[in-house]
Amino acid sequence: MTTLQTLNNLQTPPDLTSKEFANNKHEYFKWMRQEAPVAHCKYVPGKAYVVSRYEDCVALLKDPRVVRDNRTIDLDSPFLPSFIPLPKSTDLILHSMIGSDDPDHRRLRSLVHQAFTRKSMAELAGRIDTLTNNLLDKAEATSKADGSVDLKEVYALPIPVTVIQEMVGVPDEDMPKFYKGIEAIINGFAGVRMMLTMLWDVPRLSDFIRELIERKRENPGNDMLTGLIQAEEEGQKLSEDEIVSMVFLIITAGYQTTVHLITNGVLTLLRHPDQLAKLRANPDLIESAVEEILRFDSPVYTTEPAYVGEDMVLHGVSIARGSIVTACIGAANHDPDVFENPEVFDIERSPNKHLGFGSGIHACLGAPLARMEAKIALSNLLKRNPNLRLAVDPSEIEVETTPGIHSYESLPIVLG
Repeated sequence: MTTLQTLNNLQTPPDLTSKEFANNKHEYFKWMRQEAPVAHCKYVPGKAYVVSRYEDCVALLKDPRVVRDNRTIDLDSPFLPSFIPLPKSTDLILHSMIGSDDPDHRRLRSLVHQAFTRKSMAELAGRIDTLTNNLLDKAEATSKADGSVDLKEVYALPIPVTVIQEMVGVPDEDMPKFYKGIEAIINGFAGVRMMLTMLWDVPRLSDFIRELIERKRENPGNDMLTGLIQAEEEGQKLSEDEIVSMVFLIITAGYQTTVHLITNGVLTLLRHPDQLAKLRANPDLIESAVEEILRFDSPVYTTEPAYVGEDMVLHGVSIARGSIVTACIGAANHDPDVFENPEVFDIERSPNKHLGFGSGIHACLGAPLARMEAKIALSNLLKRNPNLRLAVDPSEIEVETTPGIHSYESLPIVLG
C-alpha cells in the first residue's frame, strides 16, 4: 500500500475493480467511512451502493428489505439479460444457498448444517494436519535447493483443494477433471473468459457432480456429499439440483477464503515481527491470532451483492428498488467507533467482533472449517520454520484486483 496518497487526492467514488483501489484499500476505506458511508461505486456487475461503517454493515446484513435473490423482485440475472437463457448449471451457481432468502434459505441451511458434523470436522482436522506437514516436507526441500518458494502456490493453494476433494468425496483418479472445474469456477467469472465458463465449463462440471451423486447414492461414503444426499428434516430432503448447487458453493466459498486467509496471515505476521514473536512464544494464541488476521487483513472485504427490495434512504442517500448493495466488511473491521486502535495488529485483541465471516442469516456456514484450516496451516508452518522470512522486499508483493477479495499474486518465502 502506498503512503504517498492522502484522503484529499483519492479518486472518488472509488472503482472497486481498479488496481488503484486494490493497492490503496485502507485509505479508501477511511475516506468512505468518513466522507461517504454510502458510496456509489463501480463494482461487479455494474455499480453498487457500498456501506462502510460497522453498525451500518450489520444493519444492512440483517435488513429484511435487502434480498439476495434478484428473482424475487423481478430483476434479470446480474450477468446476462433475460433474453439470453442461462444454462441450468450456471443458474445453480448464481442462485445457490448464499443467494437465497428466507424461508428457503432457512430450509437449505438447516439441511446443509447436518453435513457439517463434529465427527466430519474432527476427521478433516487430522487430514489437514497430515496434509500440511506433507506439503511442508516438499516446500522446505524446494526452498533449501532454490532459496525460496511461492508459499501461495506450494502451500496455501493445495490445502483447500484437497479439503474440498475430501468433503465432496472425489476419487483421486477423477481429480484432474474436478480440479479443472474448480479452476473454471474460481477464475473464469471475469473478463473475456466469462461466457465460455458459463456456457461450457460449468455445465461440464455439473454433469460430473451429478455422476458423482449417483455413485454416492449407490455406494455412500464417509464424506459431506453423502451427508447432503442423506440429510432430511421434517420429511424434506435436498433435491439433486440443490445438492449440485451446494457443491458449487463449497468450491467457491471454501477455496478462495482459505487460500487468502493463510497467505494474508503469513504476510501480516511477517510484517509485524513483534506479534509473530509473541505467537511463537505462546502458540496457544493461534486462535485469537487467526481472528485478528480476519479483522486486520480479511481475505473478503465485501459481502455478496444483494438487492434493495424497496426504495430506501441511508445517510441521506436515496437507493432505488432493485439497486445492488453490499457491506464493505473490510472497512467495517477498521471502524474506530468499534475497534480501539484499529490500524494496530494485535493478536491478543479482545473483544474482536470482526465481520470477516459476515453477519445475520448469511453468516458463513463454513467459518469453523476455514478457521480450522488456517489455525493448523499457520501453526505447523511456524513450528517447523523458526527462521521464516520474506524472500523479497514487502513493497514487491503484488496485490490482486479481484473485486471483493483482498489477496496477493504470490508470496515468495524463505523457509527454514
